[in-house]
Amino acid sequence: MSDLQKSPVMEIRNLKLDFHSDGKVLRAVDGVSFAIYPGETLCLVGESGSGKSVTALAIAQLTPARHAGGEILIEGRNVVKMSKPELRAVRGRIISYVFQEPSASLNPVFRAGSQIREALKLHRPEAASDAEVVRLLKLVGIPAPELRMRDYPHQLSGGMQQRVMIAMALASQPKLLIADEPTTALDVTIQAQIIELLADLKQRLNMSILLITHNLGIVGDIADRVAVMYAGQIIELAPADQILARPLHPYTQALINSVPALGQEAGRLTAIPGVVPNLGAFPSGCRFHPRCLKARRDCPERLPELAEVEPGRFVRCFYWNAPLPNAEEALNPNHPALKQAREPARS
Repeated sequence: MSDLQKSPVMEIRNLKLDFHSDGKVLRAVDGVSFAIYPGETLCLVGESGSGKSVTALAIAQLTPARHAGGEILIEGRNVVKMSKPELRAVRGRIISYVFQEPSASLNPVFRAGSQIREALKLHRPEAASDAEVVRLLKLVGIPAPELRMRDYPHQLSGGMQQRVMIAMALASQPKLLIADEPTTALDVTIQAQIIELLADLKQRLNMSILLITHNLGIVGDIADRVAVMYAGQIIELAPADQILARPLHPYTQALINSVPALGQEAGRLTAIPGVVPNLGAFPSGCRFHPRCLKARRDCPERLPELAEVEPGRFVRCFYWNAPLPNAEEALNPNHPALKQAREPARS
């Protein structure tokens, strides 16, 4: 039986989350659905402001956003309806988080080992010992763990701090590890080491991972499936190898085209025109249409659903397999990519 035929570790069904500000209701997540299966890594990808982190925090009810609809199922139980004691049993024990900016997440006045031991006391009190702290530090690749456990966070590099955060998350032996931008503020070499570490730990510990990132460059090294998020909605969901080799949604195509390619002459980077719309100011119809090179004149009038267009591939777009529109059809005739496509080829 394949992993995708097993019961999911976590499943989100039609999730809707609202923020309330100055008497206004601002929908941050609108109808998001996806599942994560045993031993799987799912990457949730999108620009800043697309709703990725809010969705991830809602899984363990850690967000101030108000639940406006949908279900979050952990091993078949709805997290939204859990009591506080039930939530405490889920947090850490079943789901653990690794947050971005480890220097802000670690307590600066406690030694690294003390902070890991605190996580052990909460979830595995029988194992709250120096020996277990050392084992966890070794597990995440920290050299001389007997010495590093006595260091304060400021005595550790950014990469070492992130490894301590991962050790704390693993202390409770979770079934699902949620890593929210775990490579932010780290240099490229350390980013690669952290991603390699997470992939190795997933195999060794047989756990699932939800990785939140805006960097498609790291997806191919770790993901089994990829969910692309834009303006509070999932707009494409597919196996990682397929989505990287042949993205279907115009937004996913634009994201991949904006990633610099190694081995090519340096030139002007491809950028997506415009910005992610603000909460409360989402466009009508398809939310990507103001920035989309394939948008037709009816895109602001029709709301596309996330539909399975090929086996295992889901896309929220009416024109995902259509050619580029002509000047009469195009909603955005001055889109830079369309203008470039109309230019005659240079010999």
